[in-house]
Amino acid sequence: MVIGRFRDWCAHFAERHQSEINFALLIVCYILYLVIGAGIFSAIELPYELELRQELKAARQDFLSNNTCVSDAQLEELLARALEASNYGVSVLGNDTVRNWDFVSSLFFTSTVLTTTGYGHSVPLSDVGKAFCIFYSLIGIPVTLFFLSAIVERLVELMSRRPVSYFHRRWAVSRPKLAIIHATLLSTIMALLFLFIPAWIFFSLEKDWNFLESLYFCFISLTTIGLGDYVPGETHSKEDNPHPQLYRLAITVYLLLGLVCVLVVLETCYELPQLKLFRRRFYKEKVRELDSETTNIISHDQLSDQKPDPADKMATQLPVISSVLQQADTLRQNGTSTPYTAASGTTVNGKL
Repeated sequence: MVIGRFRDWCAHFAERHQSEINFALLIVCYILYLVIGAGIFSAIELPYELELRQELKAARQDFLSNNTCVSDAQLEELLARALEASNYGVSVLGNDTVRNWDFVSSLFFTSTVLTTTGYGHSVPLSDVGKAFCIFYSLIGIPVTLFFLSAIVERLVELMSRRPVSYFHRRWAVSRPKLAIIHATLLSTIMALLFLFIPAWIFFSLEKDWNFLESLYFCFISLTTIGLGDYVPGETHSKEDNPHPQLYRLAITVYLLLGLVCVLVVLETCYELPQLKLFRRRFYKEKVRELDSETTNIISHDQLSDQKPDPADKMATQLPVISSVLQQADTLRQNGTSTPYTAASGTTVNGKL
């Protein structure tokens, strides 16, 4: 008896708080996804980190043993200064002739800042530059988001909504099924044009990169993760790349166009009817009711547009009045003398 009541109470509670339960499960699943990802990365990368530390310690000991005039403290100070300069994008290598703050490099920096990619290979060195970066980003990032949203909205209308509507009317295919097919084809084409083909190009131009590293750079950049461990053009010599500024400018254009295309694909997938139905499971009840009321209002408006005009309906229901001469001929043929009577409730221009 008690168990039955408890089951009924649990079923009633789950029915009343379905969205809250789904949202709590979503939070738990996301935290679990983070924990699983952290565990996998730790298991994969930790052995490589320990191995690299051992190699650096061995190289340091070899250097000190071969150069007895250099003390351990002096070497420590030199390495700390070199690492600090490297964090600011300045290398101490002899073959490094790339300048980080010419106009094209600065343009590349501003594009990575405003799109929140932020590779971190070039950072402001002065206090004035850091203060201006804060002010510039404070205005530029919202403007960039607005600019990208305006472009993406136009492109989604042109590349997603219109084709789906056209083929839906032309082929009479269900819109949800057609939307999934279109999103799959669009994602495949964009991945080919802005991931795999550029990765092959970077693999051909960057002598120190393999294809996986090139593909990794393209994906990290277009998703605005921007770890900064791979930046094209950093390892080029003057002989390998005679036009470094043109190369950096082409990369800037590629990153901006690729980001727009990624946003178009994401917006197309976000508007899938199946995904909208899935998202509603995590909405509050008031939002669900609002969506249903909006749907009912739209359906009511569509039905009202399809209803005929009441005046036209009354006109079609009015009885047809035969003429007086036709009724007289009918009476003579029948040989009756029934007087003429007009149909009740009918008038023609206010007269019988």
